[in-house]
Amino acid sequence: MADIHSILKQYWGYDSFRPLQQEVIESILNSRDTLALMPTGGGKSLCYQIPALCKDGICLVISPLIALMKDQVENLRKKGITAFSIYSGMSRKEVMNTLKVAGNSNCKFLYVSPERLETNLFKEFLPSLDINLIAVDEAHCISQWGYDFRPPYLRIAVLREELPGIPILALTATATPDVQIDICDKLKPHRILKGGLKKPDDWKVFRQSFERPNLSFSVFNVESRANKIIEIISNVPGSGIVYCKSRKRTKEIADLLSLQNISSDYYHAGLSQELRSKKQEAWIKNKTRIIVCTNAFGMGIDKPDVRVVVHADMPDCLENYYQEAGRAGRDLQKSYAVLLHDEGDIAELEAMPDIRFPSLENIRNVYQSVCNYLQLPAGSNDGIYSDFDIGDFIKKFKLNIHTVVYSLKALEQDGWLSFNEQVFLPSVVQFNTSKNDLYDFEKNNPTLEPLIKSLLRAYEGIFDFPTSISEMILANLNKTNVDIIKEQLQQLNRSGILEYRPQKDSPQVFLLKNRVKAEDLVIDMAAFKKRKEKYIQRIKRMMQYAHETIFCRSQLFGNYFGDTEIKKCGVCDNCLRQKALVINKVDFKLISDLVYSLLAAQPLPTKDLLLEMSGVKKEKAWKVIDLLHAENKIEIDTSGWVRLK
Repeated sequence: MADIHSILKQYWGYDSFRPLQQEVIESILNSRDTLALMPTGGGKSLCYQIPALCKDGICLVISPLIALMKDQVENLRKKGITAFSIYSGMSRKEVMNTLKVAGNSNCKFLYVSPERLETNLFKEFLPSLDINLIAVDEAHCISQWGYDFRPPYLRIAVLREELPGIPILALTATATPDVQIDICDKLKPHRILKGGLKKPDDWKVFRQSFERPNLSFSVFNVESRANKIIEIISNVPGSGIVYCKSRKRTKEIADLLSLQNISSDYYHAGLSQELRSKKQEAWIKNKTRIIVCTNAFGMGIDKPDVRVVVHADMPDCLENYYQEAGRAGRDLQKSYAVLLHDEGDIAELEAMPDIRFPSLENIRNVYQSVCNYLQLPAGSNDGIYSDFDIGDFIKKFKLNIHTVVYSLKALEQDGWLSFNEQVFLPSVVQFNTSKNDLYDFEKNNPTLEPLIKSLLRAYEGIFDFPTSISEMILANLNKTNVDIIKEQLQQLNRSGILEYRPQKDSPQVFLLKNRVKAEDLVIDMAAFKKRKEKYIQRIKRMMQYAHETIFCRSQLFGNYFGDTEIKKCGVCDNCLRQKALVINKVDFKLISDLVYSLLAAQPLPTKDLLLEMSGVKKEKAWKVIDLLHAENKIEIDTSGWVRLK
């Protein structure tokens, strides 16, 4: 077996691992099922890439993010490591070819979107794939009680039964303790004991600290967000991100920043893939200083020098907020994460549960409308991914956008259909001819010869399997424009020399079950209601975070995600406020005596202790409690109960 440090140096050029990476890798190499909780930018991918390279066979990587898969495959291939990907929207022929090549080559990594695990084609080829490790990215998606439940993830447990003895690495940046337990439970193989009982195997769980000492979190309740954003960005030099809820707002704020001579641009899923890539690239290369975007931006982008992330609107859960805010300061330099809100945000969040969880009547109506839109008769299922223009659909059936989006989510979570609003299928080419026939074709078609040569030189292995291409790169290589390249590719397609599928970035819908009458559509309402209750709890925690003025914000995040040992950051707005608070000796004596007398009777939760001290300013009371705790006079447990030592 190869040495993990020599592999790290050979392929990535690093001399040492980041915190926790080596422990996770060694756990996998010891064939232990492993859960790794590592914040955004913590180097999760190395935790499965290195152990996979240490062993013979293929690492099966399950990920819901097509763009991230594409980037990972490209990066591995640049290092001379063979990798392929299979995702939503690929044709049966493309999937079959990729699986054949993966099974008959030196393939080390096969990236698969979770819904592909459910297909008969994948199951058919699975025995021919020498799987040595299963890596599950975004593992929180397997939990119904998490913030991003995706039913196809449940298929992974069945997959494990077909791959006995193969270890699994579950990776996530954001999972509460309840969700962590659920991940392990859903992914565990079970040993059959006497009497037919199933005993789950044990997992090794690694949790990277949620401490970000270089990142200062702060919250502002403001009337004019635009003015506050301009003020923040003017005072914090360097690259930044501004997150907004609506597409319209991204352009408005970007335009306002531009008027202040701040280099900025906007980004959202409604733009073409080509334009999104162009805007993203300009920001990564610091040609654009500030990108104003929806949450469609940022996943998988490795830009370490982001100095500030501003949320112009309040997210609906701490999981999303922490992941997006955590894109600041990955280079460990001083950075800022700022949340802006007003009371209107709070009212909107309180109204969200009824919007996010529509009535069964509304869900059935949307289902019937989708089937009519796709022109599917009762009892049928076309079995292909269909373009789904949600704007056109809403207009034709006169439906509310929120009702449609969240009804589709409910139908997806109950296994009726698959809907992906941000599908990107890159242009794909595969040659259909022999090299001798291709040589003859080039001689007879000299105008197409330069493009054919460019394809063969730029894309290694294009003769053996379907290959993602970029018309823009080919246009640059041939010193011509993109439209000419696209037309020439169509000519080659018509001639039967190659198969060319132009890129697609429209939303896709796929029916997983035969169409039923709307009144016969059944949803698991008990699970539906429980998901709604969990969502309400997440909203409450988000609102508590926004209103908190005393407790360290890094500790709030750490405790939420189960890191109870996290220390005060000392740099968030609340820590700085506490540092600036001066307490004289008389006040300290009065407050500390009150604390002792209240706790002498019985231990109290911090919330109740502060309520009992109603005549004392909350900030002063908390500072004294904090000082007494630091001096070991009182103790505070992980549940927030305070007692005398």
